[in-house]
Amino acid sequence: MSQDTKAAESTARPKAVVLVSGGLDSATTLAMARAQGFECLALAVNYGQRHSSELSAAQRVCDSQGVPIKVLQVNLREIGGSALTDNIDVPITGTSGIPVTYVPARNTIMLSLALGQAEVLGAKAIFIGVNAVDYSGYPDCRPEFIRAYETMARLATKAGVDGAEVSIVTPLIFLTKAEIIRQGLALGVDYSQTVSCYQADPDGRACGVCDSCRIRRDGFAAAGVADPTRYVAA
Repeated sequence: MSQDTKAAESTARPKAVVLVSGGLDSATTLAMARAQGFECLALAVNYGQRHSSELSAAQRVCDSQGVPIKVLQVNLREIGGSALTDNIDVPITGTSGIPVTYVPARNTIMLSLALGQAEVLGAKAIFIGVNAVDYSGYPDCRPEFIRAYETMARLATKAGVDGAEVSIVTPLIFLTKAEIIRQGLALGVDYSQTVSCYQADPDGRACGVCDSCRIRRDGFAAAGVADPTRYVAA
């Protein structure tokens, strides 16, 4: 295939910006966007989270899927108010209500960064791996939030005003963790490259006791496949 033919095919494919965190859900979302025929740009955000190992994981995931990645900087640690961005302990037992690992306005800010990037690229879609089934109670993972944001995006952008609005695609939103894992495995996702733990060590090893570790571990068990996660105690 000639370079000109490859360039023409690339131009013909719709573009998408995919938010990636290095975790299981975003790795699956990226694979699903690619399977749907999108030419993807992955967007990660260094927002002052507790550890940088998830950003290293995001790079590994994107490299394995042949997708370019851009890392943007937003210091949410200056706002604080979360166990992921402040001097607040990560809980190791389940809590009622919205947990302290909720990061104020995180998904709103990340979607806004993705929206700006999508408008510049002429992308038709933004993919984000939010989930309203096996999730930790975050208000910005709910379908009503996504619908409201999509409405706002149509009003707030030149693309939206010109009738070329960007869709917010949430392919995982109604899937269980086991269903997400099965779909990802079918698409060739290597989950050993991902980091989901709220307090992973510098080598990316998971604590095994936080809420995110519990949800991930239970997902692999329910999917009936071996858990490839590297744990600190392992």
